[in-house]
Amino acid sequence: VTLDNLDEEALVKILAEPKNAILKQYRKILSMEGVGVTFDPAAVKAIARKALERGTGARGLRAVIEEVMCDVMFDIPSRPDVREVVVTLESINDGIPPLLILAAEPKQKKEA
Repeated sequence: VTLDNLDEEALVKILAEPKNAILKQYRKILSMEGVGVTFDPAAVKAIARKALERGTGARGLRAVIEEVMCDVMFDIPSRPDVREVVVTLESINDGIPPLLILAAEPKQKKEA
């Protein structure tokens, strides 16, 4: 049996389409903090391209995203003013932090 390497298009589908897709996981995690997340289509392609360039294929997709999202995921719980995180092409290619869309009024913390 011969297996072909996944191409960029296949990796983009893996990022977005399965029930437990990585992008959906990030949306779910951030939604628990009342924050939305948008991955620019060009950024999604860049994530796939980076995984291909590294030779890591589908297994490397999460690592590429984590490089960009690690600080954001750490900071969000202490930032009640953040409403949306936007991951751009520049976030992936140039290491520029994702855009944070702020609310006019901070969201209220839920009492435990």
